[in-house]
Amino acid sequence: MTFQEALGHNFKDPELLKAALTHRSYAVENIGISDNERFEFLGDAVLQLAVTEYMFENYPGLAEGQLAKVRAASVNRDALANVARRLELASEVQIGRGEESSGGRSKDSILADAMEAVLAAVYLDAGWETARGVVLSHWSELVDQVALLPGATDYKTRLQELLAANGRNPIYQVVDVGPDHDKSFTAKVTVNGKQLGQGDGGSKKEAEQQAARAALEKLGG
Repeated sequence: MTFQEALGHNFKDPELLKAALTHRSYAVENIGISDNERFEFLGDAVLQLAVTEYMFENYPGLAEGQLAKVRAASVNRDALANVARRLELASEVQIGRGEESSGGRSKDSILADAMEAVLAAVYLDAGWETARGVVLSHWSELVDQVALLPGATDYKTRLQELLAANGRNPIYQVVDVGPDHDKSFTAKVTVNGKQLGQGDGGSKKEAEQQAARAALEKLGG
């Protein structure tokens, strides 16, 4: 499989990809060739927007602070370098002799920067929708994993904090159905006698979290 096949985009203008894969060290040794640093700048914005849009659409229960934390963990240098390694980008990067001799192809910094630059090249070659699709094909699973880490989706705590700001307190009522070995739970959360949300789950805790999530969505929090 070629790099472009692994990436999920075949370039109409191969020179864009070539430029995106040119490290500063190579450009210094080859006068007249530009490096990929401007591409990195644009690619960072493409990645941030695509991931932000994905989270905004798929995680309505996450507060702003949590969204920021999930995004930061999903687009950092380690994440970029890991995607680059899966795509075997290292063999495609043009680096100088000095970087080559010092193991530059395995450096997270070089791989991460080149990965950002490649995303910029996709955007320049085919526009936003294509670039967004490429980003999500390689990042959506990671974003989902990060969003499910402990604390990231603690809807009960966020609902408690939201309501406490107005002097209110959520009350949960949970009922279960089914035999002991295969119970399911339904939770309702109310405030001052008014139901704000309902949720189902395989445990009391999960049902309460889903009820809190529904309440947060209803309250716009």
